[in-house]
Amino acid sequence: MEIGGFKVGDYAVRDEGGKRHLIFDCKNCVYSASVADDPACRYHLTTILSEAEADLIVLADVYERVYDEQQAKMLSEISALKQQFSIESIWSYKHLGGQGKECEQYFSGRHDTVVKIGHDLIAFDPIMAYLTLLKEIKLEKTKMSEGEKDYEKCTKPYINTLDHLRNAFEQTELITRTKNFITKMSQIPETSKVYHSLFEVEVKPAFIGSRLLFKEMEKLELLDEYGVKESTVQIFKHPHKTENLYFINPPEYTLSPDKYFVMSKTREVVAGYKPGKTSLSTVAKSRSYFERVYESTIKDVAKSNGVKLSQAEIKELAQIVARYTVGYGILELLLSDRRLTDIYLDSPIGQKPAYIVHSDFGQCQTNILYTEREASSLNSKLRAMSGRPFDEAHPVLDFDLPDLDTRVAAIGPPLSPDGTAFAFRLHKVTPWTLPQFIDNNFMNPLAAGLISFLIDNQSSMLVTGSRGSGKTSLLGSCLLEILQNARIIVQEDTLEIPVPYLKKIGYNIQRLKTRSPISVSKTESEVAPEEALRTALRLGDSALVLGEVRSKEAKVLYEAMRVGAAGNIVIGTIHGDSAYSVWDRVVNDLDVPNTSFKATDIVIVARPIRFSGSLKKHRRLVQVTEVKKHWISDPEQEGGLLDLMLYDAKKDTLELMEDNLKESELFDKISRISGLSMKEIWEDIRMRGNAKAFLVELKRENKLPLLLESENSSAANNKLILFKEEQLQEKGKIDYEAVLGKWKYWVKNSLLPSVAKT
Repeated sequence: MEIGGFKVGDYAVRDEGGKRHLIFDCKNCVYSASVADDPACRYHLTTILSEAEADLIVLADVYERVYDEQQAKMLSEISALKQQFSIESIWSYKHLGGQGKECEQYFSGRHDTVVKIGHDLIAFDPIMAYLTLLKEIKLEKTKMSEGEKDYEKCTKPYINTLDHLRNAFEQTELITRTKNFITKMSQIPETSKVYHSLFEVEVKPAFIGSRLLFKEMEKLELLDEYGVKESTVQIFKHPHKTENLYFINPPEYTLSPDKYFVMSKTREVVAGYKPGKTSLSTVAKSRSYFERVYESTIKDVAKSNGVKLSQAEIKELAQIVARYTVGYGILELLLSDRRLTDIYLDSPIGQKPAYIVHSDFGQCQTNILYTEREASSLNSKLRAMSGRPFDEAHPVLDFDLPDLDTRVAAIGPPLSPDGTAFAFRLHKVTPWTLPQFIDNNFMNPLAAGLISFLIDNQSSMLVTGSRGSGKTSLLGSCLLEILQNARIIVQEDTLEIPVPYLKKIGYNIQRLKTRSPISVSKTESEVAPEEALRTALRLGDSALVLGEVRSKEAKVLYEAMRVGAAGNIVIGTIHGDSAYSVWDRVVNDLDVPNTSFKATDIVIVARPIRFSGSLKKHRRLVQVTEVKKHWISDPEQEGGLLDLMLYDAKKDTLELMEDNLKESELFDKISRISGLSMKEIWEDIRMRGNAKAFLVELKRENKLPLLLESENSSAANNKLILFKEEQLQEKGKIDYEAVLGKWKYWVKNSLLPSVAKT
């Protein structure tokens, strides 16, 4: 059966995020797939809606036109109204006039009018049906007032029928909104204009699952705008929401119809080729190969269909096709935005837009509505790439995406009863540096100098803080303060520290990957953290860096600290919010004896600060605490925790606790081992801090952020150490002011010009 050129039944109802999507295949439709433009389309939809319930309506061709819940409701109400009129049989004689033969003369014309309004027009053009009804009511009331009593007797029931129709129409949202629209106009417009106003549609390519939401943008305050690949990112402030909005507009959503056609055909061609597990597991390396294949296919498809494309356009389309075949789809653009730190897709997928954590704007809701089909495809990709199961028996998958420097944690039923959910953690491609932390007010120069000095003097350190406090970033910056002639072993369960980059800029570094702490499936190939740490201790004299101290490896770590078997410095991160909480966690939760915990020299605490209760969080270093050695049970009660620096929120600065320095056992130890006097120790610390502050000053003066990046910061640090060593060799002692002066001259005349050129 056909209605208006459509085959009734060419539709499917699919559940997405708890919403019923009524999807129509419009590829063979002879009319346009548009509610606003095509009466036949409206007729088709209202007919189908009489037998299928829908929260959203999707008309699928090369484009997909998505009508939201409010628009679907308007059409559903009209469909229900048409059925109601049919059940009431409002065109029967008893509804058309009074009894008596004298009234029968009016029935034929009235019957045609009511059928036209309540059966025909209501499906094709319900707004015109309503306007026609109003015109008929006005006409009949005029006739009745001017006519004889017999006409009034024959017309009153008909007027009641028309009023009933009008009341029924005006109960629907479509007519309510139409009336509001019309009252703002000087004259009644064509109904097509009203439909265009009420049925503004979301248009997206058919081969992309995700919907992008762009409603009410004109009511939002634009905070920032920048590019990610070929896409535009806009950050908005919403007048009624506590979180900002992150809108991304990729090129694939704004291409010409010809390009959409070519891409769709290309995707149909390449869909037949299914790369095996090996190809998927090396997707980063094979991406360029697939893009070349797609370029060739696009060129052939365009030529055979008479579509003219330049080489640049072919390349752009190939990259888009690759994104949605061997890539990560719309997520790939978010994962390429290195100003993001986290991306979350909560279950049920598709019920709520994805949200992200932005390094500058905090948590933001995106305009991306991900779909369950895309989630299923991503699950398959992660299983293939990781070689790990992900099903009801193994509802957790934790995996690093090496091509995107990102860790993904996926959970599914029965652990996540509402379906699959994802959390992505984006790692900084280059490590943070202490000068960058100074530049961002995370710490002051003195704190940076102190940390640098303590690392250089092989202190054992734990960096603590809540999630998102910056502790892992701070750990990365500490690595850059280790001398490049040292060997470093980094142990992580998630690959957050950019070890490949550190190798590239000259560090001798070996990474160990251990079993994920959240994985339910424990494969034989995964090494437990405590076993990996024992192995690390056998790998020679090395500085030891632990991505995070979590469980049994804590005992092994403290064994290493106590006997000095780990070589130079030992440093790691641990969850906590103060030096005391670190002791409590290590001793009471991880079962490390107090005597072993004393092997910790320094605890550094980072914390997100909300100034004056503001919504925005600012990461700050809030505490540098020495762990003293002469206490027995509780370090806080027995004075075992000595604060060297404490944060003052009112001044927004980390202050040196000068009175406490007299009690420091660590500085006495360093003085004895190094032969440095306390005066020389603090001259060294201040020299290091002033050097890093000088880099920040030059960066700001010259608007040169690259100067503070790890490659240049590390080179500057190396040069400072070399100048210090040179003077020590020549004079047997160090003039710290002279070293700093010579170093500043080198930075201004050698480092700065070379960085400016790049």
